[in-house]
Amino acid sequence: MKKIIGILGGMGPAATIDAMGKIIKNTPATCDQEHIPVIAVSFPDIPDRTENILSEGESPLNKMLAVLRILEAAGAECIIMPCNTAHYWYDELKASTKIPFLNIVEVTCNKIVSEVINNVAILATTGTIKTGLYQERLKKDNVNYVVPDDIQQGIVMESILAYKSGDVERAYQLMETVITQLKHVGIENFIMGCTEIPLILSGCGDKERYIDATGELVKKAVGWCCLVNNGTK
Repeated sequence: MKKIIGILGGMGPAATIDAMGKIIKNTPATCDQEHIPVIAVSFPDIPDRTENILSEGESPLNKMLAVLRILEAAGAECIIMPCNTAHYWYDELKASTKIPFLNIVEVTCNKIVSEVINNVAILATTGTIKTGLYQERLKKDNVNYVVPDDIQQGIVMESILAYKSGDVERAYQLMETVITQLKHVGIENFIMGCTEIPLILSGCGDKERYIDATGELVKKAVGWCCLVNNGTK
């Protein structure tokens, strides 16, 4: 039996499906049997991460831990969590399991550093921005970055919430407004640091400017599974 990827999902549901699709896309398979087994648990009722960070709403940690226990019991052998903001609780989650648990912020920033990408804007939820998850990691490697100003960040958050509510066109228009403003002040690259953002921007061109955090997380998980399944790890 091949090693199994477990997805701690539901934050949000579409981002979970996107991660599953990217696992398939990034797996070097020629038939069904060569694909990587995946167990996904999508519990959308996990409390809102940004609400907890900004206004002390209900903590999502206990429900995330409950999903982690389900994945463990089901046989998952590598965990990914396609939600950037939820990585505010990454240390607690990782410490609670012996299963390898990949970090979306770490793998995304590793790509930026290894490819010498600079002059980047962080597009993410207000919760992710306020916790400094990406800022702290990029500072360590002297990567030049910017975050949207307060007005722009409000629009980014409005875009993410519009997508979650099903208004895809409005979500795109709002996000594109902020991206255009940032391009006008010289920003060349954009971290899609919320797992809804690759979905919001799925129809945009010039994709080399955009660093897809979900995609980087999935590539790392697929690479891990391939190494283990081939007996080289």
